[in-house]
Amino acid sequence: MLALPNLLHDRVRFVVTLIGIVFSVVLSAVQLGLFLGFTRATADIIDQSSADLWVISRGVTHLESAVPFSDHLRHLALGVEGVADAQSHIASFGKWTRPDGAHEGVLVVGLERDGVMGRPWNLVAGSSADLERPDAVIVDELYKEKLGVTRIGQVVELRDHRARVVGFTRGIRTFTTAPPVFTSLANARDYTGLRANQVLYVLVKAKPATDIASLAAALEQRLPDVDVRTTADWSATQRDYWMFGTGAGITVLIAAALGLLVGVVVVAQTIYAATVDHIREYGTLKAMGATNAYIYRVIIKQAAIAGLIGYSVAIAVAAVVSRASQNGQTAIMLPWTLAASLLALTLVMCISASVVSINKVTRLDPAMVFKG
Repeated sequence: MLALPNLLHDRVRFVVTLIGIVFSVVLSAVQLGLFLGFTRATADIIDQSSADLWVISRGVTHLESAVPFSDHLRHLALGVEGVADAQSHIASFGKWTRPDGAHEGVLVVGLERDGVMGRPWNLVAGSSADLERPDAVIVDELYKEKLGVTRIGQVVELRDHRARVVGFTRGIRTFTTAPPVFTSLANARDYTGLRANQVLYVLVKAKPATDIASLAAALEQRLPDVDVRTTADWSATQRDYWMFGTGAGITVLIAAALGLLVGVVVVAQTIYAATVDHIREYGTLKAMGATNAYIYRVIIKQAAIAGLIGYSVAIAVAAVVSRASQNGQTAIMLPWTLAASLLALTLVMCISASVVSINKVTRLDPAMVFKG
């Protein structure tokens, strides 16, 4: 096999090639992982709600910008055929006062005390039932320091109202600077300034075998001035708003694309240089009757071998970075689908880069071997 000896002939150049590939793949994996992590954080509250449908004020573009409406709509929703349950829900920004007097923005998530939809998940201390206590709130342990929380039972202030920490979740992140704070519906109204009969959403659970699209249409017909969205559709709208509507997602994707571009340039330059260094050897092969197709296969195999080795190192590094990020406020996601996609991209990147050096060999005259 000629490809591997060619690569190892100049080990310094081979190492430089691997470094370029590793840098490119790690950068792309981290940036794309950040994109996935941010995307998940933007819509986690929607995705984890267990609701089939969301009733929202007409024209609302994302979760945090909801317009209040009367809680009476929940009762109307319960009267629609196919609705198994309907629960009022609140998700709105509030002002948290730390023990040192500093203020932090939070996303207040209010749910009905006896409801099952929209509850906090990944609980590591306390339980959802604890939210039935007066003034109870549950926060995520990732934001303890940000919120000045040190223990269960600590009393803080939310919009000049008392709040007592009764539990912690783990890994419920926010894309904005406002950590989620779960509480009861009544408390959420106090913490966000809503009136006693106002809510921001109604979460709907459909009866088994009910057609969700037909139920959404029936609810929109029955309830005035609202949109009814499936959880999947509302989640996609939320992600699109924060990741593309604000431009944040585009920035991350551009950084990932730049990482791949760096890899293509480095690999192309290195493989081209290696081909030029062995140009007389390739000329000898052609003089001996080797076809262009054979030479092409050698060069492409060189690129593929370098890509596989570089990818293996890079994905191991990216996995370590991803695991370490799970303990922080910004998660880098590395699902197997992303890892597989990066493998395909790496091979395409390396093989595409080898085309540059292939063009050099294509124009090679075998007679050069016999020249001085």
